[in-house]
Amino acid sequence: MLEALITNKTRLRLLLKFFLNSTSRSYLRNLETEFDESTNAIRIELNRFEKAGLLSSSMKGNRKMFQANTKHPLYPDLNNILRKYVGFDQIIEKVVHKLGGVKKAYITGELAKGNDTNSIALILTGDKINETYLVRLSDKTSELINRKITCTILEEDQEKEYLELHPEAFLIWKEI
Repeated sequence: MLEALITNKTRLRLLLKFFLNSTSRSYLRNLETEFDESTNAIRIELNRFEKAGLLSSSMKGNRKMFQANTKHPLYPDLNNILRKYVGFDQIIEKVVHKLGGVKKAYITGELAKGNDTNSIALILTGDKINETYLVRLSDKTSELINRKITCTILEEDQEKEYLELHPEAFLIWKEI
């Protein structure tokens, strides 16, 4: 779907890397390894995003680190588009809201690192979450978004320890 609008695969990968999870940071050589692409193609796109103000950069030693500029007026819109592209809106609507007892929902794994993948690792915290119903809901939603959803349920007291072990995890929903 998004590939029809953004035909440059390097640009799409960079959007996912930096604008899906705003805490993602990286540098050119790391992106070269991660994307298995030439540094020139990546450098061109990074420079375009930085010139447009969508990415900010800072030096860390001799590395130029890039990160999404969350203060850019288009950041919320880009983040929202990417969340829909990945299927977070459907996960929240079809899984989280229907379960009851869920306090927070996190994404972890490759997608949380900004790598487009066909699987989503969903972490739910709360109490009295019906696991059987969760499996049915996640299977139905997986078919809808064409991505496999694997779920882990944590008690609220396990959340802090889990997040320390998985620093890439990011919150996609929390009970108000």
